Amino acid sequence: MIPILFGIQAAREKISRQRALTEKTVTPEGMARTEKIFGERLTPEQAVTKILDDIRTRGDDAVGMWNEQIDGGAGGNFLVSAEEIETAYQETPDAVRDALHLAAERIRVFHEKQKPRSWLDWTGAGGALGQIIQPLERVGIYVPGGSAPLPSSLLMSAIPARVAGVQEIIVMSPPSRDGKIAPVILAAARVANVSRVYALGGAQAIGALAYGTPSIPRVDKILGAGGLFTTLAKRQVFGIVGIDGLYGPTETVLIADNSANPKYAAADLLAQAEHDVLATSILLTTSRPLAENVAREIDAQMQHLARRAIMEQSLANQGAIFVLDSLDECLAIANQFAPEHLCLLTRDAWSLVPRVRNAGGIFVGEQSSEALGDYVLGPSHVMPTGGTARFASPLNVNDFVKITSVFCASAEEARELSKAGQVLANGEELTGHANALKVRGDTVTW
Repeated sequence: MIPILFGIQAAREKISRQRALTEKTVTPEGMARTEKIFGERLTPEQAVTKILDDIRTRGDDAVGMWNEQIDGGAGGNFLVSAEEIETAYQETPDAVRDALHLAAERIRVFHEKQKPRSWLDWTGAGGALGQIIQPLERVGIYVPGGSAPLPSSLLMSAIPARVAGVQEIIVMSPPSRDGKIAPVILAAARVANVSRVYALGGAQAIGALAYGTPSIPRVDKILGAGGLFTTLAKRQVFGIVGIDGLYGPTETVLIADNSANPKYAAADLLAQAEHDVLATSILLTTSRPLAENVAREIDAQMQHLARRAIMEQSLANQGAIFVLDSLDECLAIANQFAPEHLCLLTRDAWSLVPRVRNAGGIFVGEQSSEALGDYVLGPSHVMPTGGTARFASPLNVNDFVKITSVFCASAEEARELSKAGQVLANGEELTGHANALKVRGDTVTW
């Protein structure tokens, strides 16, 4: 049963306890599992460090060993053949293939509008300033496996990379116990035209992408969400490679008034809760009757859904319905929480949009369900979690490019600007800098 709480103070206390995945308390069960795998009681952070250090030293041998010990997979060659990918695509039901192509096209069209452009601003004296936009050469995209295959996550990450012009896109996805990746993920890889797919997950996948091995090339940047070990590994290899962000459990906040349809709100909360027992589903409403109706709808709808056990645990521990005094209070809590998804189920939803400061994505109106955004609306569903929407953005084309600044000063500009430059250089006591400016312009005194 999802709890119903009243007042802004209760809401503030609840959301203040929500923490990022990498900050979750280490459980005794987790420590016992690491002891079984590693032969000693290690925190997740320590376990990931051990895996990464081993991969950096021993390459493919270490990748294979950790894949066997942690995921039960086989060592050796993790590359999925082009024939296997093509077979998976051809054997995918027509309706699924059509849906993948529809989603891919909408994702492509949306991200084409994001593409930054190179530019040069020429001065009359012959100088120029500008920037050159270049795509990254090779990126690694992590596609979670876990309890359900997520082909949508592959499309949402790989297609923006293609739009940006990335030459080589490598996909890592954890295999099932038979060592195989779900065929629907391989079909999505074919639709997205990725370069290679490896049946490999967890910290060992991140380590292989970051350091490179004889069979797995090193990438420039690693992108995509994953579990705890994957996220910790991304954090540890940052600086050796780029990363897009650190993603925790998924989260949705709904703001609703008494005009909202309780069936829609309940369905949206359940859709979020089925991801994971740590997923967060929150409703902020000004209507007590709506709150009670939504709670009843949740119980009724959940009876017929496959992942009911996960939903029950998620809603009981991470979820809540808050009855607040006004939409102003609802917005204040939402902005403080900075959710991955913020859904506006109110009479005039567009009037609230300018007042949203922190959210990965804003879903405007009752028809714009977060589940629809997960698949086919167009923007990438890889979005900041754990409050990082305060400063981070959804995955987008800019994650796959780099900017190089261009400097060209004419002789006239160099002489004139060197005067101010010398003043600043002398003020910093960098006489070598001042001298490099002085030989091209007039001497100035501090």
